[in-house]
Amino acid sequence: MVTYKKATLRDIPTMQALVLPEIENGTILPRSDDEVATNIRSYTLAFEDGECIGFGALHVHTAYLAEIRSLIVKENFRGKKVGEGLVETLLDEADFLGVQKVLALTYKQAFFERLGFSEIPKESLPEHKIWADCIKCKHFPICNEISLIKTL
Repeated sequence: MVTYKKATLRDIPTMQALVLPEIENGTILPRSDDEVATNIRSYTLAFEDGECIGFGALHVHTAYLAEIRSLIVKENFRGKKVGEGLVETLLDEADFLGVQKVLALTYKQAFFERLGFSEIPKESLPEHKIWADCIKCKHFPICNEISLIKTL
């Protein structure tokens, strides 16, 4: 059975090891240990039998907009609804916080659409999102990610 819990600072090495292959192939942006630590409250981890098998973050941009980012599921657990459980947990957190819309930038459009997200033009993203995160991407400025949003 998969369980979900908020990350702690002790989880950072496990998180960094889990996400490393996706960073190397350019699917997920690299984040330093210090950056993860600064944002540790935004991360939720998925566990099965005591093993961390995935995580994601809910990053709040404004009083009305948050973003699901750094979503990763260990390869041998993909297709088993772990990612869906993480997204649902993060959406519940967003709803609890009073966020009205949740953004996702992804290469997995169909996954997010199954969860009620709709594609939006990248031009509608907040400027601080583009310059704060996208500039660090090895694919910038040629980006194939799809931007999607869900209204809560």
